[in-house]
Amino acid sequence: MSNRKKSKAVPVVLVITLLVAALAAGGFLLKPLVTDPIRQTAAKEMAEQYEAVDKQNEEKMREYQQTLIDLQNQAMKPSEPKEWPKPTKTEGWEIVDVSTFPLENATAEHKTRAEVMNNGLLLVNAFHARPVDFNDADPNIVSIGRYVGGNSKIQVKDYNVNLFKVATDALLEAINAAKAEGMDHYMVDEGYRSYSAQEALFNKKMDALSSKYKDENTRREAAMKEVNYPGTSEYNSGLAFTLRLYDRNDAEVAAPKYSTTPQAAWMNENSWKYGIVFRFPLQDWPTPGTLDKTFKTGVSMKLGVYRFVGKGSAAVMHLMDFCLEEYIEYLQEHPHIVVYENGTRKYEIFRQFVGDANEFDVQLTPSASHVSSLDNMGAVITVFEFE
Repeated sequence: MSNRKKSKAVPVVLVITLLVAALAAGGFLLKPLVTDPIRQTAAKEMAEQYEAVDKQNEEKMREYQQTLIDLQNQAMKPSEPKEWPKPTKTEGWEIVDVSTFPLENATAEHKTRAEVMNNGLLLVNAFHARPVDFNDADPNIVSIGRYVGGNSKIQVKDYNVNLFKVATDALLEAINAAKAEGMDHYMVDEGYRSYSAQEALFNKKMDALSSKYKDENTRREAAMKEVNYPGTSEYNSGLAFTLRLYDRNDAEVAAPKYSTTPQAAWMNENSWKYGIVFRFPLQDWPTPGTLDKTFKTGVSMKLGVYRFVGKGSAAVMHLMDFCLEEYIEYLQEHPHIVVYENGTRKYEIFRQFVGDANEFDVQLTPSASHVSSLDNMGAVITVFEFE
C-alpha cells in the first residue's frame, strides 16, 4: 500500500515544481523588457539610428543613380571640337605644338618605303647607318652638272658629283638667290658617295694604319676616327654636299679659304630659306655665336658640309637652333607642330610611326601641298606647306 501512494505523489510534485520554475523564469525575463527604463531608452535610440542610416543610404543611392544618368547623357552628346592654340605673334616666326590634335580632315595615301626614303629627312650618322634597302642605283640620284643642262648653273668639280634631285633643285634655288645679291662662283666640290665608294675609302685608311696597329679591331677603331664606316657617312645619304669658290678666268676667286668668304657667310645665313642646313655646327663655326652640336652629331672636326632637309624642316631647325639629330628627337616628343609666319600658318609638320613596314598609309590633310620622308628612326615625317 505505501509503495503505491508514493508512486502517485511523484507526478504532482514534478508538476508543481515545473509550474513554479516557469513562473519564476517568466517573471525574470519580462521584468527588464517591460519595467527597465534604461533598456527601453537604449532600444529606442538604436531604432532611431537605424532609421537615420537607412534614410542616408537611400539618399546616397539616389545621388549615385542620378550621377550615372548624367554621365550617360553626357557621353551620348556630340563633343564640341576643341580649337587649336593660336599664334601669339602677328609678326615674325612662331612654332606651336598641336600634338594633342589630329590632322584636319585627314585622308590616307598608300606609300612604299622607297617612295619616301630619300625626300630629305633620312638620318645618317655614326649611330644610325642608312637603311639596308637604300638603293645606290636610285634614278633620282643625278649628276648635278648634267641634270641642270650642259651650261650648268651650278659649277661642279666634275660630272661625277651627284645628288638627289630634290637636293639639287634646292641648291640651285639658293645659288640663284645668292647671285641676285651679288654672291657668285659657288662650286660643288663633294656630293653623293655610294656604299662601295665609302667602303673603298675606309679600307684604304685601314691599310694605311696596318703598320701602326697590328690588331684589326684597334685598327678599325682608329680608322673610324678619320673616315666614316661604310653606310654611316653623311655623303652616303645623297643629300649632303660641300662648296668652294671657283672661276676659271680668275684664279684669285679660289684663293681665300671658302669659310672666310662673303659667299660662305651668305650661304650660312640664308640657306635654310631654301631647305638647306649646315650639317655639323661647332662652337662659333661656321658663324660666330654658333653652338657646338658635337654631343649630338658625334662630329668634332670643322667640316663644311651642307645638307638638304626641306624648307619646313629647315625653318624649324633654324628657329630652334637644332641640328638634324635634335630636330628628329624634338618631333619624337612633339609629333604635330605648326609653323606660323606673321601670324599665318606656313608649315604643318606631322610625324607618324610606321616601323619597318615596306608599305603603309601616310596621313595627309588635303588643304596643303606635302612631302613625306622616312626619318630612319621608324617614322615618316610629312611636311605640309600652305600658300
